[in-house]
Amino acid sequence: MNDTIKQLKNYLEMIKQSGVDVIQLTQQKPEEKTRQSLGSTLSSTSQKENLLSLRNDALSCVHCNELARTRKSVVFGSGNANAQLVFVGEAPGHDEDLQGLPFVGRAGQLLTKIIESIGLSRQNVFICNVLKCRPPGNRNPLPEEIANCEPYLFKQLEIIQPKVICALGTFAAQTLLKTEASISSLRGRFHEFRGSKLICTFHPAYLLRNPEEKRKVWEDMKMIRAELSKP
Repeated sequence: MNDTIKQLKNYLEMIKQSGVDVIQLTQQKPEEKTRQSLGSTLSSTSQKENLLSLRNDALSCVHCNELARTRKSVVFGSGNANAQLVFVGEAPGHDEDLQGLPFVGRAGQLLTKIIESIGLSRQNVFICNVLKCRPPGNRNPLPEEIANCEPYLFKQLEIIQPKVICALGTFAAQTLLKTEASISSLRGRFHEFRGSKLICTFHPAYLLRNPEEKRKVWEDMKMIRAELSKP
């Protein structure tokens, strides 16, 4: 019994961290039920419920044979389902794969400080990755893996509808903007992405290796702060 209760608590905590605070059960008449897919969202459901439904789809995804076979967790994302700011990284690492949450290792600790530098907390924003599963050995994502996983990312952004998206690093920036341009050439200005402002900046893991670049990230964060302050 104790093990069952512990497993239930862990499951509810993971759901909460994924942007879902409450699970509401509502009865529907059979004729009112409709099927949901990655490309459609029921207007009668909340953003949190839509994210939970999408998360359940992602948990059972096996499109990438190697990743599905080697992963310990599907790292869907965490934070506020109504966030004005969404951070998108590359892929889960070792710590993220173990805990099932994004950016919880050293790079995640730095990202937390970056978020706090503009007066926000991880609870105010939503954090996710292009890939929801860890590539073995933390290798770079393969093109087919990005293609398989990006519908989940795009649907997350469609559900949340943030005012600003921050792409962390090359893979996130190139996936969202459909470009092969370098992160250095893309950062420092806003791009348009499906009704949101998108800004590209260096990945926190890159900053751990190149701390002298933190000043540029701070400049990007000031632009985000100014944009979020606009009515």
